[in-house]
Amino acid sequence: MAHTELRPADRPGDLGWIVKSQGEHYAEALGWSNGYEAMVAKIVAGFADLDPDREAAWIAEVDGERAGSVALVDDGAPGTARLRILYVDPSARGLGLGARLVGECLDFARGAGYERVVLWTVDVLASARRIYQAQGFTLDKEEPFHRFGHDLTGQDWVLELKPQ
Repeated sequence: MAHTELRPADRPGDLGWIVKSQGEHYAEALGWSNGYEAMVAKIVAGFADLDPDREAAWIAEVDGERAGSVALVDDGAPGTARLRILYVDPSARGLGLGARLVGECLDFARGAGYERVVLWTVDVLASARRIYQAQGFTLDKEEPFHRFGHDLTGQDWVLELKPQ
């Protein structure tokens, strides 16, 4: 049985791995352009200024190797956090890492006093959507757009947090 662990994304190479792994995976799996990798790079660049009391990023490891990531940042709206860049490497799917990463974000959000968590995704990422739905997120709106070299449908999801 594989040993899995979640830890803060605070080691050298973690942030670069997040950008590289997602850029490579989505180019190969979905044919997305490097515009997606650039978007992830911009998100990750913002981690340099994370407020450690209100924002965090995590790495999932399998047998000591990076296999997934997620982040939670302040969304700017009162009481609202944003879940960002959930990713689990295909080699580690089926181990429950995606659900654990999202659960870690939600636990952190509650502890930081957020009232809701929002996220944006695209409809073709069905596995991620199932994780969000299982955690109680509901679809707020959908909108078609053209990005990453494809016509896609963007989705905004929201979860109202219950006080602990």
